[in-house]
Amino acid sequence: MRSLLFVPGDSKRKMEKAASCGADALILDLEDSVSLARKPDARAMVANYLENASRLYPAPKLIVRVNALDTGLTEADLDAVIKTRPDAVLLPKAGSGADIQALGTRIAVEEAKADLTEGSVLIHALMTETAKGLLNAATFAAKSERLAALAWGAEDLAADIGATSNKDDQGGYTDVFRLARSQTLLAAAHSGVDAIDTVFTDFRHMAALESECRAAVRDGFSGKMAIHPDQVPVINAAFTPAPEDVEHAVQILALFAAAGPEAGVLSLGGKMIDRPHLRQAERVARRAGLDPAALPAHEPE
Repeated sequence: MRSLLFVPGDSKRKMEKAASCGADALILDLEDSVSLARKPDARAMVANYLENASRLYPAPKLIVRVNALDTGLTEADLDAVIKTRPDAVLLPKAGSGADIQALGTRIAVEEAKADLTEGSVLIHALMTETAKGLLNAATFAAKSERLAALAWGAEDLAADIGATSNKDDQGGYTDVFRLARSQTLLAAAHSGVDAIDTVFTDFRHMAALESECRAAVRDGFSGKMAIHPDQVPVINAAFTPAPEDVEHAVQILALFAAAGPEAGVLSLGGKMIDRPHLRQAERVARRAGLDPAALPAHEPE
């Protein structure tokens, strides 16, 4: 998933329109974009949308952002939407791996009630929206087989710690937010899941968005969240590997496949390649929509 677009869960029109914008995933929001009075209506709208939406490629993956565990609203969110089979639930303000376990248990109960296969619904977590989540970054690993992605958020973290802004006068993130970004990358790598970059709030400034996307790709993020449909093409372009990078990755994968599982250091084009190069090639292949395991084994010319 390169692009994950937030869509207010209390707007049928916006959900239907978002489906055709090219985003790889829609995050149907029951949290920040929905007022407390509108929560019941939003649950019903999201459930209805999930029940009737196409799930065939290239339709986007459908993720529901529920309300945080400490709000008392999560149970009602899950009760309304799990039976309509979202691809994943996004947990905001995740405080630790224990929160992932707790959410996984609650999802399992709802899956059982709906006669769904256990594990059908995955979990994404926003893990840096509170100081607690940031300090507990290492605890997110291996807490649930449902965990598929970790994302970071700068806006809620600023509110939690009392920062007046998350960026300096030059537009770069200040130290604590750079730490949150780095911790998300490291925790995702440690957990073996996707790392998702935070939203870019100035949705009219496409050049700055493109620059931030390039930095995210460079550092290892798998995708980026969006708040406006116009941001989706920029994000998709940035997170789609260049054809020459895909070709090089396929050559590395083919070379290692031909050499067998015991291969360590090999040579390609007069340059040494080893296991870290293989892992990076696998990432590039997956980003290009290829299955590394299904590629043919041969020694590139």
